[in-house]
Amino acid sequence: MEKTATQKIRLGLFVIIGLTLFVLAIYFIGSKQQMFGKTEHLKAVFNNVAGLQLGNNVRYSGINVGTVRDIEIVNDTTILIDMQIDEAIFSHIKKDAVATIGSDGLVGNVIINIIPGKGNLPAVQPGDIIQSNNRVRTDDMLATLNVTNQNAAQLTIELLKITNDINKGKGTIGVLLRDTVMSKDLKETIRNLRITSEKTSQTMDHLNKQIASLDNKDNVIGVLKDTIVGNKIRRVITNLDASSQEINKVVSNLNVTILNIKEGKGAINYLSNDPKLVTKIDSTMTNINEASKKLNENLEALKSNFLFRGYFKKQEKAKKKAAKK
Repeated sequence: MEKTATQKIRLGLFVIIGLTLFVLAIYFIGSKQQMFGKTEHLKAVFNNVAGLQLGNNVRYSGINVGTVRDIEIVNDTTILIDMQIDEAIFSHIKKDAVATIGSDGLVGNVIINIIPGKGNLPAVQPGDIIQSNNRVRTDDMLATLNVTNQNAAQLTIELLKITNDINKGKGTIGVLLRDTVMSKDLKETIRNLRITSEKTSQTMDHLNKQIASLDNKDNVIGVLKDTIVGNKIRRVITNLDASSQEINKVVSNLNVTILNIKEGKGAINYLSNDPKLVTKIDSTMTNINEASKKLNENLEALKSNFLFRGYFKKQEKAKKKAAKK
């Protein structure tokens, strides 16, 4: 059956609209996947990509700048990610930028986030490998939460045991809570501390008053602030200084005299260093002692002589009277 002109026109419009929609879809998909702009490759190394797939977005500071073009397993702990980045963005990405694996929202696709660096390093070049931080896996978080739950359970058991002991009056805290005598002692101690604090405050007030009274002229420090007393003290110190200088002169003269003696000058050195003179003096003293003994003997003889006996008796009577008086 031959188609009418109207049907042919409708078919043509349908084909044109379909082709237009197809071209627009290809354009939007291509622009999203960076298929029509100038792009360069940038790489990062991870040990776990956490479900990352080819074609997932790459973001820089929250902006889509490229896609994941290749995922290569280098070894059992190293995975190389090849990212296709818009060429205009390379001048903004520094060499200390860090690539991390995240998610687009809470349950969205896995993406790569490039975090800007904090230094002033130059921009990356096409083909460079930037630093990376591995994403914390859900299994790791669950394992950590499991350990945390176990610790919390153990802590709960221990706390329950401690509270039971406290309620039963066991341990130091239990004794403190149960013992009324100790409670009274603690109250008494606190009261004594309060009294001590009050007395300390009174002592500090008294000390402040004593410090404030230092300017009073009736005490020693106040007297020292008086200019008249200060001048007198200066004169005393001046006199002491003059006396000290005179004493220094006397000591200097003594030093000179002693030096002369040591050097063999003067009469003292002559007397101390001439052995003949010493012998003569010793002989003279011996003769004087002998003469004094003979004189005493002569006096005793005179006392027994009848001519001088009366004189000596009068002398004795006079001494006795003087002693009685």
